[in-house]
Amino acid sequence: MYRTILLMTATCFSSTNLMAQRDTTRQSINITSSFKPVLRNAVKINFSGSQLLADSNTSVRPYIIPAQNLFYAYQPIALRPLALQQDSNLYLGVRNYIKAGFGNYTTPFVKAGLSFGDGKKILVNLYGSFISSKGKIKNQDYAQFEGVATASYFTKKFEIVGSGAVRQQNYFLYGYDHNLYDYKRSDIKQHLQDITIRAGIRNIKINEYRVSYNPNIEFNLFSNISKSIETTVIVDAPVEKKFGDNFTLKIEARADLTNYNTKGFIPVNYSFSNNVVQVSPSILYSTPTLNINGGIIPTWNNGKFVWLPNVYASFQLKQNVFMFQAGWVGRYIKNTYKNLTAINPYLSPVASQTNTKEVEFYGGIKGSLGKHFNFNAKAGLVTYNDLPFFINDNAALAGDNKSFVISNERKVNNFRVHGDLSYISQDKFTATAGVTFNGYTGMKSNAKAWNTLPVEVNGSVRYWAFKQLMLKADFYMFGGGYYLEKGNVSNTFKPGADLSAGAEFRITKQFSAWLDVNNIFNNKYERWHNYQVYGLNLLGGVRFEF
Repeated sequence: MYRTILLMTATCFSSTNLMAQRDTTRQSINITSSFKPVLRNAVKINFSGSQLLADSNTSVRPYIIPAQNLFYAYQPIALRPLALQQDSNLYLGVRNYIKAGFGNYTTPFVKAGLSFGDGKKILVNLYGSFISSKGKIKNQDYAQFEGVATASYFTKKFEIVGSGAVRQQNYFLYGYDHNLYDYKRSDIKQHLQDITIRAGIRNIKINEYRVSYNPNIEFNLFSNISKSIETTVIVDAPVEKKFGDNFTLKIEARADLTNYNTKGFIPVNYSFSNNVVQVSPSILYSTPTLNINGGIIPTWNNGKFVWLPNVYASFQLKQNVFMFQAGWVGRYIKNTYKNLTAINPYLSPVASQTNTKEVEFYGGIKGSLGKHFNFNAKAGLVTYNDLPFFINDNAALAGDNKSFVISNERKVNNFRVHGDLSYISQDKFTATAGVTFNGYTGMKSNAKAWNTLPVEVNGSVRYWAFKQLMLKADFYMFGGGYYLEKGNVSNTFKPGADLSAGAEFRITKQFSAWLDVNNIFNNKYERWHNYQVYGLNLLGGVRFEF
């Protein structure tokens, strides 16, 4: 028992001593490793190089927001003794349409257009129109038919174009004293027929040599049925070569060859040719604010060599505000029977043709005022050689004033001033106005500038009241000039003014109704002596789109 008690007592004290002792020795652990954390490099995306497309721009120009003009300035049509033809401008993007109507003066009107092809590979357009009128004066009749076909074939590099047109116009020489003369309609009929065929090719993209070209050829057959026939072949070959960003070399070769023959002309028939050949080299320097063209035009006018100037420049003073323009330019105007009758359809068959040489010195300014106004002002001195004047035929055998003949002027000067102004408000409202003054002086062969206009004023308004309705108005006025009476007596014709208005209303998606009111002033003026125009006339109908 004593041993047991002693052993237990020793064990208790031994445990107490162990709990009271504290180990103060410090220990450390060393970890050895070859791994070192490192940030990996970002993966770089590499693109394979490709050949860049050639830039065909002449120069790098700053982007300028254009004026919101969706309609061109009004261009007056030639005045004739019939209702002023005014067509609607409300074309809503369709490719096929038929427009028909009827008016007073027994005026039927039909116009149609058809289009085929996708516009990317091939495109064919067909147009046709017919209009005729009968006036209150005996034989004051008029009729016109036109049919036109155009086609374009596109490849990756070229565009091949071709066109054909047939036009027929019937006039009657009613400008005689009906109390003294009585003619058969067949004797005074002017049946003008024009057939034109044209073909050409041009490169769509400038090739690696930076050359662009557009050669074309045209054949024209023009005739006054049973009186005269005229054939013309025109070959035109313009070529451009660009050097750097600013320079362009232009060369244009042109041959205009005409043959003319009369039929049953008293006292004898006439047959002759009228040929003009030109080569026009020029250099164009172009920057965003300056354009200069310098060149000459060597010309062979029926075998006679003449050179013409072709120098003009424009300088933009402030971006989108003012641009000054000046030039010294010349050209030859071919006085073919076709071109002369386009001015005066009451012209008799001609016995000769003399082309007009025109040289002009001009200067002017054009620009914009605010966001809506655009203006243009130009003044120049024009010199003409062999300018044709139209005078009434007062020959002893006829002497009835019913037709016109040409009085050629060897030299005449014209101080010409032109100005125009337009207001454009997007596609909602457009208004334009223009005026031209002509001052003919220094005539050598004629006492006056017969049947020319000293002043012309024109204006046009287009207003889209809302999406379905378009309103329009056109105005044309001219000052009185001189004409030659029987017995070589000089006289003046009165000024003329013509105001027209119209509207077109879209009824459905396909149908529209239109109305034109022409010569609202009922002013029966005479642009050509003894040829009075129609008075107030109305023309209305429908338009079908498909």
